[in-house]
Amino acid sequence: LRPLTHGPGRPVDFEIVARGTQITGADGYAPWPAADFDPADGTVRRAVVTCPACGATIPAAETRRLFREGRGGQRMVAVVTTRAGLRGKFYRLPTEEDLTAFRDATAALADRRERLRAEWGMEPVPDEPLPPKGTLGFRVQGYGLKTWGGLFNPRQQLALLTFTEAVRRAHAEMRSMGYPEAFAQAVTTYLGVLVSRLVDYDSSLCVWAVSGEFVAHTFGRQALPMIWDYFELYPDSSATGDWSSSMAWVYRVIEHLSRIAHLHSPRIPTVTRASATRLPYPDGYFDAILTDPPYYDNVPYAYLSDFFYVWLKRSVGFLYPALFATPLTPKAEEIVAYEREEGGFEGGKRFFEERLARSFREMQRLLKPGGVAVIVYAHKSTAGWETVINALLDSGLVVTAAWPLNTEMQSRLRSKDSAALASSIYIVARKLERRSTGFYHEVRRELKRYLDEKLDRLWAEGIGGADFFIAAVGAAIEVFGRYREVMDMEGRIIRADRLLDDVRTFATDYAVRQILHNGFANEVSDLTRFYVLWHWNYGEARVPFDEARKLAQSCGLDLSKLWSQKGTFVKKEKGFIRLLGPDHRAPEALARSNELIDVLHDVLRLWDRGEREAMVRRLAESGLGLSEAFYRAAQAISESLPLSSKEKKLIDGMLSGRDRLQREVRHIPTRRVRPHPEVRQLTLSEIENEV
Repeated sequence: LRPLTHGPGRPVDFEIVARGTQITGADGYAPWPAADFDPADGTVRRAVVTCPACGATIPAAETRRLFREGRGGQRMVAVVTTRAGLRGKFYRLPTEEDLTAFRDATAALADRRERLRAEWGMEPVPDEPLPPKGTLGFRVQGYGLKTWGGLFNPRQQLALLTFTEAVRRAHAEMRSMGYPEAFAQAVTTYLGVLVSRLVDYDSSLCVWAVSGEFVAHTFGRQALPMIWDYFELYPDSSATGDWSSSMAWVYRVIEHLSRIAHLHSPRIPTVTRASATRLPYPDGYFDAILTDPPYYDNVPYAYLSDFFYVWLKRSVGFLYPALFATPLTPKAEEIVAYEREEGGFEGGKRFFEERLARSFREMQRLLKPGGVAVIVYAHKSTAGWETVINALLDSGLVVTAAWPLNTEMQSRLRSKDSAALASSIYIVARKLERRSTGFYHEVRRELKRYLDEKLDRLWAEGIGGADFFIAAVGAAIEVFGRYREVMDMEGRIIRADRLLDDVRTFATDYAVRQILHNGFANEVSDLTRFYVLWHWNYGEARVPFDEARKLAQSCGLDLSKLWSQKGTFVKKEKGFIRLLGPDHRAPEALARSNELIDVLHDVLRLWDRGEREAMVRRLAESGLGLSEAFYRAAQAISESLPLSSKEKKLIDGMLSGRDRLQREVRHIPTRRVRPHPEVRQLTLSEIENEV
């Protein structure tokens, strides 16, 4: 879709262009323009708008202000069709008939809303407010979108009201035809679920998946960001997400559950809606309990549920008045670590830990002796794990195993700037008697022995990066959770924060030894260890300050001192930390340092500029040109970076000529080579002391 500009102040038109074989005829595509044209460039990036006519830009804050003032709009720019007997999708510009139909829907919507408002006793288009601005995962409020109904354009609202009204009418007709109320209620509920699926595929937050040529549903990820060019699905188009395909999905689920119920259970399964902290079952009732609790502050579950709740209230709420009595989903008792009015984020953290511990204690009460509990958890922050570990320790359950399982789709939408996990930890616990009190110095030795064995297996299984550290946490719970309490020699109870500090230190040492192939791990400084581990753990992502601080601490470093030093590779961005590559560091600071990572970055800068003689001299004078540890560290960093990384490409280029580099370094006069500061020269008495 190529914009055609006619100068500042004049409307922008479009044409559809294509490469390769063209469809001939009156509706064929225009040839690809000879001028430089890249449709991936777009005109909007993170709310910063570039005018296609004059090239001027509008800052993000100004864009949001214009939208809040009602000066933002929408325009149909293309139509996607299919053709009988032909495969694939076909694209055309909108006709006047298309535009008229959209305008007519707006007028029809006003009439429909007025009639249904009188019939239903509520506003037909959801007028319930969106979450407060700043809620995790929500960005649309900053653009003037204030209600849930505002996430749908007028024609989408009209279509969804049409289906919602039909669901309610179906119930009335079934009752008038003499069907039992239970049957009519069940069928109507299924139809309401169908509308929910349609809602997911027919909002103004749906995008066109270019690679597969289909509409991607609203919840491509667990958030509601602003979408600048959205796709409006025709509800009877025979495409994924339309009424027919939604019905097929829902039908398959119903059929599957019914078949499973009849084949594998002597009784009809029971579904109970209750709080996880107060379940209506007697003590020792279950053989096993499986749960996937909320992941700390990762996902705003209840707020996202409101997207469907407001439409279900209109389609089937009259059948379940008790379930839809509140304007939006109740949130006060939801076990998530949200910031709270009283106590802020720390109050939310305490609430999460307290309620999670209460739910785990409820699991312990409900299990038969020896019964099994399986808890699935995934969170990359140690703060999230602290709460879960403390909750488990307080529950009375004994953790007997913990393993990482790869649970995330590789194609899921996620930012390349995030350090997302691929694995979830499956924690297996039993209702058993625990050992009494453990003393931490003994438990720590036991933990170290067990982790060495467990980490060997995790490494052999290919677990790496952030997943490796989280898997180490899971393994540590197996040891720590055997005791009712663990205390130090001064009688202080050891909680999860102390445990996690030790686990991170053990896992850090192990990972460095493996990454640098054992013998070279002791030849690099703490600063270089930190740099290597960061990229192995997080790639090029930025990381919350507290997580970065803990990784630095496990390497024996003070992060606050690092990012405040002039010329450092550590950069603080508000509440996040990012590591800088060689092309973003001060050359003069690199030239003065003989720290391994600084020498590497200096050498890479010289390599990038083609200054080979200066690069060889730098390697020789630093004392690292012939160091195996130097090249192993460089190789480890390269293996941890994405293929698109410039730093990786520079490292790979340098390493490809390593043999020649080392030959040239050997020809530099030895008087110019000075010992590297990381290498300490010892006297005989010092050696004896070291031994």
